[in-house]
Amino acid sequence: MARLFSEREIRAVAVFLPLAGLLVAALVLVRPKADPEAARRAEAAMEERRDSVELHPFDPNTADFEELLGLGLSKYEAVSLLKFRAAGKVFRIPEDVALCYGIGDSLYRRLAPWIRIGRRYAIAPRTYRPGRILPEPLAPSPFRIDTVSARYLRAIGALSKRQAEAFVRWRDLSGIRDMEELRACYVVSDSVAAALEPYVIFPERQPRPIDRPVELNTADSAALRSVTGIGEKTVMRIIRYRERLGGFRSAEQLAEIPGVTESNYEKILKQISCDSCRIRKIDINFADPKTLGRHPYIAPRTLRKLLKVRQLKGGWSTAEELIEDDILTREEAARLAPYLEFGSPGGTTDE
Repeated sequence: MARLFSEREIRAVAVFLPLAGLLVAALVLVRPKADPEAARRAEAAMEERRDSVELHPFDPNTADFEELLGLGLSKYEAVSLLKFRAAGKVFRIPEDVALCYGIGDSLYRRLAPWIRIGRRYAIAPRTYRPGRILPEPLAPSPFRIDTVSARYLRAIGALSKRQAEAFVRWRDLSGIRDMEELRACYVVSDSVAAALEPYVIFPERQPRPIDRPVELNTADSAALRSVTGIGEKTVMRIIRYRERLGGFRSAEQLAEIPGVTESNYEKILKQISCDSCRIRKIDINFADPKTLGRHPYIAPRTLRKLLKVRQLKGGWSTAEELIEDDILTREEAARLAPYLEFGSPGGTTDE
């Protein structure tokens, strides 16, 4: 049988392997060891801020490294902002600074009053064409969203020609009556919507007659959407919150839902009613943890205490006992009591 390797090849491998082992060992020995203290000093130097900070109006699109340090940014934060710009990002509105990696919320809140976005960068830039000098965008002024032209939206630099034309088609087809519907248009980004919000005038939606209010606990999405002040997203929030609650005991609970702002809250109240007899109650002595934890008025900490005491005590007869057992505060009990029933082991319930 033929041999796979000659004696010469075997001798070469026998010499090579020890040499390779010695080389690897030498590399391991001569490699510099990590210096935790040096790394800590380098990190501290990046986080160090200047002692003298002078806040003044600045444009984050043009501020240089030294100016950023003078505004109170650390070296790390200043470098992060400059890298953000180097990647082709542009700050269109002051809120864009908060999106920059490395700029924390507290720093942004301190800088926000001093941020000034130049006309060249605000809202949306004009497309550059070689050899052509483009006019500066017009300063926006209040306009009606139901009659504004595509030409005007282009003139203030809000949208490109195609975007403005698509926006007008969308508006004429669907109608736009509030900021929620404006943001729903696919050509309007969040930053553009935020920049336009101070100038947009919406048409008044015809309110529902007072004698035919919408009943909160039985209304479907179409009925809720017909209420002036309630947008599509808010409709879904109301329905989801109603399901978690077990129904509304009073119309004022709408104020607990994101999207129902102070500006439209009073309008909504005049167009709705609430039948508290339709709320769904929870038997606190027998309901499973998942059902109890889903209710928005039962916090996780309260749920843990409630389950622990229920296991030892067996249950309660009134909401007052929950206060005495230090499970609910008096305010929490008053808010939650309409949603509770107290079943006894025999199967009867006491309201």
